[in-house]
Amino acid sequence: MSRSEPDRFPISSRRLVKSGMSTRFEIPRLTCWAAADKRRIRPASFADHYSQARQFFRSQQPVEQHHIIDAFTFELSKVERPDIRERMVANLRNVDEHLAATVGAGLGMTTLPAATSTTSVPVDDLATSTPLSILANGPTSFAGRKVGVLMTNGVSATAWTNLLRAVIKEGASIEIIAPTVGGVTLQDGTLLPAKQMLGGGPSVLYDAVAVLSSAEWTATLTAHPAAKDFVTDAHAHCKIIGYVPAACELLDVTGLSDLADGGYIDVSSRKGAAAFVEACRAGRHWERAGAR
Repeated sequence: MSRSEPDRFPISSRRLVKSGMSTRFEIPRLTCWAAADKRRIRPASFADHYSQARQFFRSQQPVEQHHIIDAFTFELSKVERPDIRERMVANLRNVDEHLAATVGAGLGMTTLPAATSTTSVPVDDLATSTPLSILANGPTSFAGRKVGVLMTNGVSATAWTNLLRAVIKEGASIEIIAPTVGGVTLQDGTLLPAKQMLGGGPSVLYDAVAVLSSAEWTATLTAHPAAKDFVTDAHAHCKIIGYVPAACELLDVTGLSDLADGGYIDVSSRKGAAAFVEACRAGRHWERAGAR
């Protein structure tokens, strides 16, 4: 009982009882007569399992909807019984027809099952809600994020310094991945220790990546499977990818040169490094996901 709630059993209604050395108050027993049948019931809205799900899905950005579709398709592909997969797609038809049709196509269904019957008709005119979308409320700064830089020996000290300063100024951090954990030697002889060795620091660990290599050392990367995975995974995950001209050879051998978009930025100049950080503020280059 809260302090503001009136006492249902005032002192005057309580009976003082002595028992041995102790004294206590007894509260009188109350008798209650019900005027009608007592039942545990829920309002009709509890039978509506789809309206909120529909509003949520339709409030997402296209990229987010695509991720939801991919997730349903992947998880249902692990379900071995076709009838269970069909029942799930039948449920999705009550949420959104496009969602159900795309998931069904991804599962190889030639025809969609009928929508699951409902005891409550889902509400179809709920307005979309911007707060439900992560991308619609995304960050405006790259502060606190991390850039992974794949480097080789012989890189221009100026290019490295420009990128480092731009990233630090933004409030982000930077980490070097090199062929060996001993680090790399810049063109001017400066030794930079590495945080990760190639193969031990995949691009999935970073919010954005860059490849700084010299012409004479790029072959070290093109011959290494982990270096290829570093850039191809970053591309697939829609990350911003910085590079210097010498690193284009790695993009060529991985087939990424033909797929390069606005999320690929030459960071060899101070202006380029600043543009790289500015692009990173969006988190990802989501337009790449829509091009698949």
